[in-house]
Formats: sequence, structure tokens, C-alpha cells
Amino acid sequence: MRIAYVQFAPALADRETTIDRLRPLLDECREADLIVLPELCNSGYCFTDRRQAIGAAEPFERSRFVEFLAEHCRRRNCRIVSGLNERDGSVLFNSAVFVGPDGPVGRYRKLHLFKDEKDIFEAGDLGLPVFDCGQTKIGMLICFDWMFPEAWRVLMLEGADIICHPANLVLPELAQRAVPIHAMLNRLFVVTANRVGAEGPLTFTGMSLIADPLGNVLASAPRDAPQTAVVAIDPQLARDKMITPRNHIVEDRRPAEYVRLCK
Repeated sequence: MRIAYVQFAPALADRETTIDRLRPLLDECREADLIVLPELCNSGYCFTDRRQAIGAAEPFERSRFVEFLAEHCRRRNCRIVSGLNERDGSVLFNSAVFVGPDGPVGRYRKLHLFKDEKDIFEAGDLGLPVFDCGQTKIGMLICFDWMFPEAWRVLMLEGADIICHPANLVLPELAQRAVPIHAMLNRLFVVTANRVGAEGPLTFTGMSLIADPLGNVLASAPRDAPQTAVVAIDPQLARDKMITPRNHIVEDRRPAEYVRLCK
């Protein structure tokens, strides 16, 4: 299969401008089976206040942005993972949505909120779902989730072949160095789709990437310019968890010794 990232700058609180920017970039990924877009892709990131964030948010089930993604999936027979500023009643979540040719498939709500996100969003309440697409199983993490190895390991144990990682990274190159290591430690593929540009005091670091189960970087983007990349992969490689003929990364675990992680 072919997996892709789209690195660009969403327009702050301007969904239609964002959609206009995305259209040609999605068309550049016409060969891709799975495309990953940045965090909070429908709204931008650096809100002036919570009122602006609410105005830019959408319900998952009635989202103009999600329907735009679904239209593209139907036209190209592909799937997309994208960040979404999600409104659920009066509550906002920093979410990732999984969309296919038949429309929305599912969502993940960010567990680990970064800095001032805590003033806008609630922490995720849907756990760490994995979606079975037949050919592959897809897990999702969002931006600062990269810091927490427990989340990566749970998705691997649940059978994820590919982890889609929408991001608005601002810490210089930290996640971009760590993500290939998470891919290697869990023997799976990762697509990090970061954004570029600046909003308010924040400058985003770009450098989106695709990493394979050995930690090799198969594609990477510049720091400060839009870019798309499409890479052909064999998902079966993510199901080989053998490190040596006598070492398996799941079977050699000793969970009874890790109980401290649950405290």
C-alpha cells in the first residue's frame, strides 16, 4: 500500500480557506491509499481565547471539514486521518478522525494535552482505539502524545500496523528524532504530519516524516514549506516482531515487573 503525509499551514479559524489550501495538496497524493494531515487541521491552533476555539470547532457527526475529506476519499478510493477541533456539546476535544470512502470511520481524542491546550480542550475519553481496515490496522496519536511510550506500546499490542500522528509540533526537532525510535521499538510504521508557519507566538517546526519498523526514515519534509510525500510500504513488515531468532518484542515482555507504570 501507499501512505502519505501532507505538510501545510491551516488557516486560523477559517475552514474554507484551509479547504482551498488542502485541495491541491490532496491531489498531489492521488496515488496514496492512506493520507495523514496535521493536528487541528480544520481550525488552526493558536486561538486568541476559548471563544474563538469554540467558533472554529465542529461536531464529528456534522462536520463540513470531515465531509470534505470524505468526498476526497470517495473520489480517490483512499482513507484520511486528520486532526479535528471537535465540539461535543459544550466540550471541546483535540481529536483525530479516520475517514474513508464510506464516510467517517472513527476518532481518537488526544490524551496528553500540551501547555495552553489545557485551557481549551478536555483530555481524551475514548482510549486508544485501533481500526481494522482489512489490509491494515490503524492507530492514532496526536502531537504531544509522542512523549509517552506507553501509548505507543498499547497501540502496538492492540495490533496497529501503522500509527498516524497528526501534529502541530513546536519543540525543535524533539519529536522528529523520537518518532523513528518509537517505530523501531514497536516494529511498526509511523506517519507524522506536522504543520508549518506561525500563529501568535508559536512557530511550527515542519519536518513531517514517515518511518518504518526498523526506524528508517522513508520520507521527510523541510522545516518551513508545504510538502507532500507518498511512500510504498508492505504492512506485513509491521507484523514481524522478531528481533533475533529467539527474541520477540511481545512474548519477551515481563508485564508483572512493570506494574509501577500503572500507579
